[in-house]
Amino acid sequence: MTAVEPTTYSGWQSERSGFIGNLSGTGFVLVAAASVIALVPLYIRSLSGAFIALPLAAVLLLLAYGRVLGLTADQWIVLAVRHQIAVATSRNLFFSGLFAPRTKDGQQPMDLPGALTRLHLLDAPDGMGGQLGIMHNPVDNTYTAVCRVSHPGLALIDTERQNARVSAWAAVLRSQCKEDGMITRIAVHQRSLPDDGAALRSWTERHIAEEAPVPAVEALDQLMAGAGPAATIRETYLSVTLSAFRARLAIRGSGGGQRGAAAVLVRELNALQPALSSAGLQVTEWLDPRGVAQAIRTAYDPEAHVMLAERNDAAATVPGWRGTPRGVDPGVAGPAAAETQWGVYRHDGAWTVSYQVRGFPQSEVYATFLQPLLKPRSNARRSLSLVYEPIGPGKARKELARERTKREAARGLRAKTGRAESEDERREAITARSQDVARAAGHGVLRLTALVAVTVMDPEQLEIACADLQADASAAGLELRRVWGAQDDAFAASALPLGHGLPDRRVGI
Repeated sequence: MTAVEPTTYSGWQSERSGFIGNLSGTGFVLVAAASVIALVPLYIRSLSGAFIALPLAAVLLLLAYGRVLGLTADQWIVLAVRHQIAVATSRNLFFSGLFAPRTKDGQQPMDLPGALTRLHLLDAPDGMGGQLGIMHNPVDNTYTAVCRVSHPGLALIDTERQNARVSAWAAVLRSQCKEDGMITRIAVHQRSLPDDGAALRSWTERHIAEEAPVPAVEALDQLMAGAGPAATIRETYLSVTLSAFRARLAIRGSGGGQRGAAAVLVRELNALQPALSSAGLQVTEWLDPRGVAQAIRTAYDPEAHVMLAERNDAAATVPGWRGTPRGVDPGVAGPAAAETQWGVYRHDGAWTVSYQVRGFPQSEVYATFLQPLLKPRSNARRSLSLVYEPIGPGKARKELARERTKREAARGLRAKTGRAESEDERREAITARSQDVARAAGHGVLRLTALVAVTVMDPEQLEIACADLQADASAAGLELRRVWGAQDDAFAASALPLGHGLPDRRVGI
């Protein structure tokens, strides 16, 4: 019997969106200004002018081509100035709780910081007698639903089933790569939480029978004392985002407005569910408004996780429960206070550092290559978000053609100037061609971004946790970049399962 070989994956291609070559629009202006300034002394034949103009031109070229921690110097200066202005005007601080706004009837609406301020949590029927929590972004005109999923994992199953599940997940993504598809974003979010065993002990105490033998109870206590603190809680969420602009005709046919958009989103979710099951993803529940609020609350306030887990378990198992229902009131979903620092985001009693995955492995890897990022750590919790943006066939053809044209033009320019082509540049050109061939063969094209966040409760443990994360990322073949100057926005994308969108294509990044 022939052994089945595990499928390997490679060919991730970063976006090249420079205005000219790798230069941004600002960089091109700086280079043009440097050229003009350097030529002026030659034109007027002034030696004294050259002593002034040439150093100034060199500074402008340094701003255009110099890089600081992955960013060009001009981009770094813009970030630094913007951050200092925010600090000077206290816009990097957020206070809710006692300071939260109230409606006319005295109710407290959901109050979130930063870019999440615009979001509204809607309550819509899920078509099966329950309620569905939908996050509405009125600026982007999108509607997002979140579900909690369970999965058996890939590490402990045989190779044939592993390949089948990964192929089924690829089919789920490919099915959304259609012209003017209504689903504009699919995001997978997983959290790895250190567990001190408190929730396990509480559940066990409530479920031990009174007639249980004393030796059995003592053995169970010893087992939990050793296994409980070493355990890790894994939470996996899947968010699906509907574009109201693309679905405008379907929304109009369903009654229009937010109610019509919710109905269309529910239909899309029901159509997607069989494909998710074939990929080994079992939808535990589509979160209602209180469930969405709990997912947000536990990200901002990790210490609330144990309390909420115990309360939810009691609400589900205790007959005639009269306490607080499962989940969290949306009015208290956000943090009581938050502060955006240059490289750290402080929220309630926790500190978080977010990273963007700037480089995926260059070599071929297995489907489990991201596992090191979610290793159990006793001193920190980790969050990983993978955000997929399907691209329609027509747009994909134009995007890939443009990328190939730019790369071919750059190769031609290097050949004319006598510059040798590096092996990295040659591989990028081969990858770009293979992507276009795969697209022509019917495969889907997606934009993908990955973000990782590490959260600690003790600030003295923060840099240790960051070093551990970077070491694990290196073991996975990933290149991480700390999101300097925008930790609040990065937290929203990396630590919250809300399918926070990919940034618009920005020139020069």
